Amino acid sequence: MKLEGIHHVTAITADAPGNVDFYARVLGLRLVKKTVNQDDPTVYHLFYSDEDGSAGADITFFEYPGARKGRAGAGMVHRVVFRVADDAALAFWADRLAAESVETRREGDSLLFEDPEGLGLELRVVQTPDKPLVAISPDIPAEVALQGFDEVRAFTRDPDHSRTFLEDVLGFEPRGEESWEVRGEARGGNYVYDRAESVGTPGAGTVHHVAFASLIADHEGWEQRVAEAGAHPTPIIDRFYFRSIYFREPSGVLFEIATIGPGFTTDEPKESLGERLSLPPAFEHLREQIEPRLTPISNPRTTAEVSG
Repeated sequence: MKLEGIHHVTAITADAPGNVDFYARVLGLRLVKKTVNQDDPTVYHLFYSDEDGSAGADITFFEYPGARKGRAGAGMVHRVVFRVADDAALAFWADRLAAESVETRREGDSLLFEDPEGLGLELRVVQTPDKPLVAISPDIPAEVALQGFDEVRAFTRDPDHSRTFLEDVLGFEPRGEESWEVRGEARGGNYVYDRAESVGTPGAGTVHHVAFASLIADHEGWEQRVAEAGAHPTPIIDRFYFRSIYFREPSGVLFEIATIGPGFTTDEPKESLGERLSLPPAFEHLREQIEPRLTPISNPRTTAEVSG
């Protein structure tokens, strides 16, 4: 069994309208699913991805209105890295983000910045055989668009706490003292540690968990392997759009292994993904109670199509 790179990254926002504006309008990702947190259906779960809603490009957010700003520390992911094609793409993004009053920093083949709530983001020029996972956006040319995840970076006090588990249990391939590649037959990504002694504070602008992609046929095998290693995974949970297990790796980072499929077109056609509130069947009977409690948001893509 091999994990097929990063499936998705889930973070926390206190401001769904601002979050949609930044990730869908500024970064040009497609809002592919507007749904609710299945563990707390009173709050949004927003999914941004490429045009198809592919695993490997999917950054998601739980909205907790009024949540205090968090701070990443040991046992938490602190930066999400997206791929771009070339130096021209970095120049495009430096200009676009500057126009939005977003401070950026160039480091070699990367552009570093934060989202409006302080989540660390990076755009990196990457040469890879992996398929570019690109969303269509009216003012972002496809050749400079974000192409999916390349890496997540997490804080730990000591990478050696997790080394054996990552390599022997999950099959991560070492690419240095504190970095690993997670690569399957179709796609790969990287998991990297940076050192931090202090414990973080969950809240707006912090990552809740990182998910790695599994073939559906392998999912029960991953649950068994993680359990045998003593990591205490949850039972397999049917999230309707994919199936999941959750556990903490030895450094404390919350991991998920999520299946590739069934996918976001299970309950919406591809052409209209993210345009209405989607509720899994177990929650559909609660629509009249749930929908009025959610923050009103405007999808920039739908607005642009209407105005066009």
